[in-house]
Amino acid sequence: MTTPATVTFAETDLDAVAEFEGVVACFVTADGKMGPEARRLNKLTRGAVKRAVESPAFEKLSAGEVLDLGFPAGMAATTAALVKLDRRPAMAKALAAGAALAKLRGSRALLVLAGGLVRPEDVALGTVLRGYDFADHKTGDDKPEAAPITVMAAGREEAETAYSGARAAAEGVFLTRDLVNEPSNVLTTTEFAARLEKLRDLGVEVEVLEEAELEKLGMRTLLAVGQGSESPSKVVVMQWKGGEDAAPLALVGKGVVFDTGGISIKPAAGMEDMTMDMGGAGTVAGVMHTLAARKARANVVGLVGIVENMPDGRAQRPGDVVRSMKGDTVEVINTDAEGRLVLCDVMWYAQDRFAPAAMIDLATLTGAIVIGLGHENAGVFSNDDKLCDAFLKAAKATGEGAWRMPLGEAYDKQLKSRVADMKNVGGRPAGSITAAQFLQRFVKDDVPWIHLDIAGVASVSDGTALSPAGATGWGVRALDRLVRDGYETPDEKTPDVESPDVDG
Repeated sequence: MTTPATVTFAETDLDAVAEFEGVVACFVTADGKMGPEARRLNKLTRGAVKRAVESPAFEKLSAGEVLDLGFPAGMAATTAALVKLDRRPAMAKALAAGAALAKLRGSRALLVLAGGLVRPEDVALGTVLRGYDFADHKTGDDKPEAAPITVMAAGREEAETAYSGARAAAEGVFLTRDLVNEPSNVLTTTEFAARLEKLRDLGVEVEVLEEAELEKLGMRTLLAVGQGSESPSKVVVMQWKGGEDAAPLALVGKGVVFDTGGISIKPAAGMEDMTMDMGGAGTVAGVMHTLAARKARANVVGLVGIVENMPDGRAQRPGDVVRSMKGDTVEVINTDAEGRLVLCDVMWYAQDRFAPAAMIDLATLTGAIVIGLGHENAGVFSNDDKLCDAFLKAAKATGEGAWRMPLGEAYDKQLKSRVADMKNVGGRPAGSITAAQFLQRFVKDDVPWIHLDIAGVASVSDGTALSPAGATGWGVRALDRLVRDGYETPDEKTPDVESPDVDG
């Protein structure tokens, strides 16, 4: 797994600033007020900081943006930088400031003079998240370890304690990004399951269900998706038992390691992006890592259906009728609408076996959600307002875009089949909604449920504020926050991960 950069929190030592080799950054408020750190940097640079603060360039900066002073005279550092940020910044601005510093520093060591900045750990987290680099398949020199980050802060102990939880979240995000970025000839169904088994090292109970057992359980819709592939289909069950006797929260992820569309084959252009079609399962894996790494006092079970959708003489065909684990029959109109066939069996199994307090499924499910919401928000569908509101609050608190979409019986008529209980697609109109309606048929009446369509946010070609191009790790931090806020046994020793200040 790609390892997040090491962050060290230290007491402020202004005498050490002159000798630091790398990038030195300090903070200046929007009104140009300089604290002791900025004043020391100004003295070392012979007034360059003050001149920069009084310049039009600084005035034009938005909160969280950085001004590069270049090679400062009188210092060992290669770069001095000013960050425009108020002392009590909104979390989003603090993360943005950290991300801007990550871009500036590149592979160099970074010294952040945080002074009295409230929650400097948010800046550190932003730097770590944006500093991710997936280079496992690039040849040449060995990939260097990420240079360390040192944060000098007045509240060192508090920041260090809070960052321990943030570090766990960063590890979970990096695991998700690694999985989603991995090419499909490397991340086969077998390799995916093997990587999830490594979560045992953190105390997660991991179980791999093979095809013979899935057949015995009646997971025929899931097996039908993978029957055209040489790679065996699997279901991996991951249990984190950190709480008391409460029913667990169930997280269910779509894990299609590659999606050709099957017999309903996709166009060639862009098909290489379908290595990310296991993004939902990747997010579930990242959440489970995060919870275990920070020893969350909660019971959470993660279940992922891992398959490959290939065209073959054995592949399922349009017009086939398959029977789900629940017992409902499905007419397969389009074999490229395979994710819902994987999820419905795993969702039913999750409810039968674990009787969860709530269930959340994640999937790169529809292109329609990208048309509706672009790459800024995941689509959120739910049968329970309380659960949905809690998730949306968690997503907002962590800066991960999410937007609630409608459900309604009127959409079910698009799924009516002449020969089976339902079709697996409902046509182009409201495509993401009819997909959610299909999944809702596999949710028991008393189970609060959310469906997250993450097709637009799991991997982004241009990158995001906190991630380079490729996999984003969207959802790991939001779901971790949801668990912390709603499913965790209170513990005074458990550090807060995210800032409560989300506005601005």
